[in-house]
Amino acid sequence: MFTAVVHVAGAGSPSTVDALADTLSALVDGVAAGVIGDAVIATAHARDPDYVTIAESTGAILVACGATPWTAAAAVARRAWLLCLDAGDVPAEGWVRTLDRFAATAGPQIVLARLARPGATVLERLAARREALAGTRTVRAGDVVRRDAVRAGLPLKRVKAWPLRASVTRG
Repeated sequence: MFTAVVHVAGAGSPSTVDALADTLSALVDGVAAGVIGDAVIATAHARDPDYVTIAESTGAILVACGATPWTAAAAVARRAWLLCLDAGDVPAEGWVRTLDRFAATAGPQIVLARLARPGATVLERLAARREALAGTRTVRAGDVVRRDAVRAGLPLKRVKAWPLRASVTRG
């Protein structure tokens, strides 16, 4: 099972609140299938009344993030794996089956896996290809990562980002 972590970058403007709602509503299929067990909303504006209302109405945990939203969320996450998303990200069709299969087959050597981002810019795609070859030291939106690895701080050495056969798009 996974903890869905949604990072919200800005204050509670109507467009940011809508983006957060889009992402959380896209996760309902995963909750119904038993793949998503809980959710964490990570934002620098944790006292924003709009975010508090959304967290309370969805049962999500709202945390204030410091330098990295993923570390703040990992501290309160209840599941072994984190599905990291930005507000506005919507997993594409087939993501539930892909994550379910991944969780069942991922060995202990796998620390991080990455969902495809078909709408990524050219620079983001080049960085993703480089990281696919050399590994990565950072977690970003679209990653599936072990909670304990984030809590401990990813290793100083690069870790392989295993590609997943699912994608996430910006809503």
